[in-house]
Amino acid sequence: MQDHASLLDELRNLDAVAAANRLADLPDHTIINLLQAIGPGRAFAVLDRFGPERRSRITMAAGRNTTDHWLASRNWPEGSVGRLAEPAPESFEADAQVADVLERLRPVASRTLITYVFVVDSSARLVGVVTFREMVFARPDQRLEEIMVSHPFALRPETDVVDAMREVVRRHYPVYPVCDSEGHLIGVVRGSVLFEEQAFEISAQAGSMVGVEKEERLSTSWSRSLRFRHPWLQLNLLATFITASVVGAFQGTINQIVLLAVFLPVLSDQCNNTGCQALAVTLRGMTFGELKPGQGWRLTLKEAWLGLINGSLTGLLGGLAMYALAWHQGNPDALVLAVITWVAMAGSCAIAGIVGAGVPQILKRIGADPATASSIFLTKATDIVSLAMFLGLAAWLVAR
Repeated sequence: MQDHASLLDELRNLDAVAAANRLADLPDHTIINLLQAIGPGRAFAVLDRFGPERRSRITMAAGRNTTDHWLASRNWPEGSVGRLAEPAPESFEADAQVADVLERLRPVASRTLITYVFVVDSSARLVGVVTFREMVFARPDQRLEEIMVSHPFALRPETDVVDAMREVVRRHYPVYPVCDSEGHLIGVVRGSVLFEEQAFEISAQAGSMVGVEKEERLSTSWSRSLRFRHPWLQLNLLATFITASVVGAFQGTINQIVLLAVFLPVLSDQCNNTGCQALAVTLRGMTFGELKPGQGWRLTLKEAWLGLINGSLTGLLGGLAMYALAWHQGNPDALVLAVITWVAMAGSCAIAGIVGAGVPQILKRIGADPATASSIFLTKATDIVSLAMFLGLAAWLVAR
């Protein structure tokens, strides 16, 4: 039989469904031990892939206290701190003496790493924290209230992991207490677990932008990868047809000025890149909490202004290239075509900046992941706008 350590390594490289299938034939107590070892966030994702009856049996195998905690934690939304919390170690009231606390913790410390001793009042509300080091050097007759840190920082279980990371990024505590809205201690979350979850979110962001689900791993089967990716490719194809219809609407203009077709991909690529720059900065600002409520319009205006300037500067080179080619072909409107190219690139890049900054903000406002397929929405929107502007101006030239 495969040893525990190698099986753990294998599970960490599988997506949740594949991990559940890999564990399905193992005894319930073995499954619960493995799930506890891979961490609460990942464990819940795998546990949710079992059927209700098997999931209940596995949870019950963890023992009463752990079972109650797991059942309570499953009520919190996915991606929240509550899903990552572990059962709180034994807590004490403020008048407890150090000697008594150490004696009660002795059997617990043999099976659990104790970093902090949590101090609660008679209603189980967190009122203080004592580091284990302080306990060791304190006098045996000292009370916890004499050596505790009062009003400690705590996380709320409903807080999104990304938001929690913003709160703890400058604290670097090994363990954070998790309290409900009334201050009751309901669990703890390890800093390493938070950072691991955040690292996974960041690594998945690039894939989310182009429609790759967060769960997909290198080991994910081709059939599941197909189900993950194909719907977004169909959406991309539909959007591409819309872009193609814009070009088709100006087919007569292109037939009269064939040179326009040469500059269509140039304009499209330039605008897409400008929009992706704005998108990347916006997503980074959201991830690190730099984009405060009410500041979205400022960011959008800034990216529009940057897009306009960058589009104007690159449009100069594009306009010169258009003028040279049109003049070489003997087109009498070479200068006007050059100006059209410059105007279209400047205007389209400004709009690309607006779309790049606006798409993730809109997705977040409607409750979706800001990165979800944002690149698809961005590139198609900028393609439609830039091509319509460029060809529309060229159509005006032909019609005048």
